[in-house]
Amino acid sequence: MSVSQMSAALQTDAFAEQPIVRYRKVSKSFGDLQVIKEIDLNIAPGEKVAVIGPSGSGKTTLVRMLMTLERPSGGTIEVDGEMLWHKRVNGKLVPADEKHLQRVRCKIGMVFQQFNLFPHMNVLRNVTEAPVHVLGLSRAEAEERAREMLTKVGLADKLDAYPAKLSGGQQQRVAIARALVMRPKVMLFDEVTSALDPELVGEVLTVIKEIAAEGDMTMMLVTHEMDFAREVADRVIFIDNGEIMEQGPPWAIFGHPRHPRTRAFLSRFRKK
Repeated sequence: MSVSQMSAALQTDAFAEQPIVRYRKVSKSFGDLQVIKEIDLNIAPGEKVAVIGPSGSGKTTLVRMLMTLERPSGGTIEVDGEMLWHKRVNGKLVPADEKHLQRVRCKIGMVFQQFNLFPHMNVLRNVTEAPVHVLGLSRAEAEERAREMLTKVGLADKLDAYPAKLSGGQQQRVAIARALVMRPKVMLFDEVTSALDPELVGEVLTVIKEIAAEGDMTMMLVTHEMDFAREVADRVIFIDNGEIMEQGPPWAIFGHPRHPRTRAFLSRFRKK
């Protein structure tokens, strides 16, 4: 049994029974470089999973495959009981077409390191475009949703502002609102504070903590903020060299890491 298989077996029965996200023997290679090595991972509905590990360990690739930004080299991914990259035709597993990918992708929201806002649109337009053009909502309904989400992230007074007039933290909060307005079943956060000045990190993490505290949204958070992971996550996964080396509740991973690589990684974050 591989390290990743052993680690996957440590998940609780509650988290393994009816996962909303399931990776089965998922691998990813770029040329001769294998960055994800047959990972098995289940995520339960409403579970908050923090993914930690050194740079180049495969963390971002793991979430990019779930967001359909990178195609797996092997294995399957399921979202809410449906195959993501594949579909069954006459009992056989075949690559999914773009229509299938788009439909399942609508169940997933993602916030990136960079904000990726449209510079020529104000905040309200940035948040309403996808609900109108992807979900087919009326402009009025999309704006109602957008106002609700912008209030949630503390930007109700910035509807008419353009991205260039916002701080980095405010832009990232707009990006979070833009993802939430689609009402995804799973939210992915990929190092969302890494492009921010240190003094702006807290405002973004506070918003994510508040969303997590509501409890009903499944979240997968790639982060280098260890205190944040400890506070928000139900489960922490440590990835190194494309494998899940260790996983468990925050108190276990941060307080009593078992794997030598986990201990070595976390030692860099100990307060002196």
